[in-house]
Amino acid sequence: MLPLLREMLHSPVLDIVQRLKGSLGMSVNELSAAMKMSYMGVKQHCVELEKAGFLDTWRRPKGAGRPEKLYRLTSKADALFLCSGPALTLDLLTTAERVYGETAPPKLLYTYFQAKAEAWTPKLAKASTVEERAKLLAKLRSAEGCLSACETDAHGHLVLVEHHRPLRALAARYDMVDELECEMIERLLGCEVRRSVEEVSGLVRVTFQIKTTAQ
Repeated sequence: MLPLLREMLHSPVLDIVQRLKGSLGMSVNELSAAMKMSYMGVKQHCVELEKAGFLDTWRRPKGAGRPEKLYRLTSKADALFLCSGPALTLDLLTTAERVYGETAPPKLLYTYFQAKAEAWTPKLAKASTVEERAKLLAKLRSAEGCLSACETDAHGHLVLVEHHRPLRALAARYDMVDELECEMIERLLGCEVRRSVEEVSGLVRVTFQIKTTAQ
């Protein structure tokens, strides 16, 4: 994500994060010299990043005088950098198919969604209505990057609307992924769900229409 942000934004904050990622910690003096920026300008950004939890500090001993204060990235910044993600998952499923046969990927995917449903079921148990469960589910799915929201459509029907598909690459290889995901949502909400997708340019809108008993 960080390379994309650097293309869109020209912010010293991104430069600070990039430079700290390639080090074991840097002082404000080192950062300001490398960035050709004022000490106070860099210091202000570092303080704000520390308050937000993206940086912490430690003291590096010096030969003489007080130890030098260094800034370093915390694990909160990990999400800004690439990880194996979909590519690793696809490679693992391909390997499983080669080693265990063509039924291996479907079985693994089915087990994954079953386990996900089992993990989320207790978190929805306190909800007494479908709408309450849908709102809780939207929060859980948003935490996984789906940008999900529980809404009411133009006909007054309950829908789950999402604007990102973290499993897009996986679904492109294995058609059953979208079906399994929809079945998981049905199981969690306890009612029929119909899925539709709209895509324009780089935008996507996935709608899960929730068929309640009232409908």
